[in-house]
Amino acid sequence: MAEALLRKVVTVADELLLELGRPVAVPVRRVAAAAVIHNPWAGGGLVADLGPEVERIAPGLARLLTGRISEALGGVDRIESFGKAAIVGLDGEIEHGGALIHTPFFGNVFRELTEGTSIIVFSDDRLPAGEPLTVPLWHKTAAATRSHYQTCQIRIPDAPRPDEIVVIAAGASGPRPNARIGDRATDPLIRLADLDDLDDLETVT
Repeated sequence: MAEALLRKVVTVADELLLELGRPVAVPVRRVAAAAVIHNPWAGGGLVADLGPEVERIAPGLARLLTGRISEALGGVDRIESFGKAAIVGLDGEIEHGGALIHTPFFGNVFRELTEGTSIIVFSDDRLPAGEPLTVPLWHKTAAATRSHYQTCQIRIPDAPRPDEIVVIAAGASGPRPNARIGDRATDPLIRLADLDDLDDLETVT
């Protein structure tokens, strides 16, 4: 990845210790690492083939951001959940962000470096500088593990500029605080026909 493309790297982290004023069962640290880069397709009109720039840029971004997450969490083995995201500046296409995070040149590298096997959950948007984006996460090897469904949020006051893209990788060291709503692997089979009181929901809405 060309160094001139990269303007800044931002890492945000939080560690939740209390919920409703009581210690959580498992303190969880969540980290999002973001690379603010110049949009390589900015000003070029509708570029038919985004592949060459993706192949040039995306693997380096995946390595960089995974390294930041791993360092903040204390090693790859501490990463239990992961997610990815992109924010495109106002002069770019949504597809520009998607190109950098949704192909194997980013996703496969990120997954391998984190020792994951799951599909990587994601979010993306086109936003002005300073707007927040919520990044979803789930378990890196067992996507059906509901306890690890969670989010983190990132906001960079001066990014993305109109001709920039913010590429984000995120990780968490454990499950949601006090997770206790069961798991997809043990859920009963629920069908509409089984919900006799479905009409009662109309009184709730």
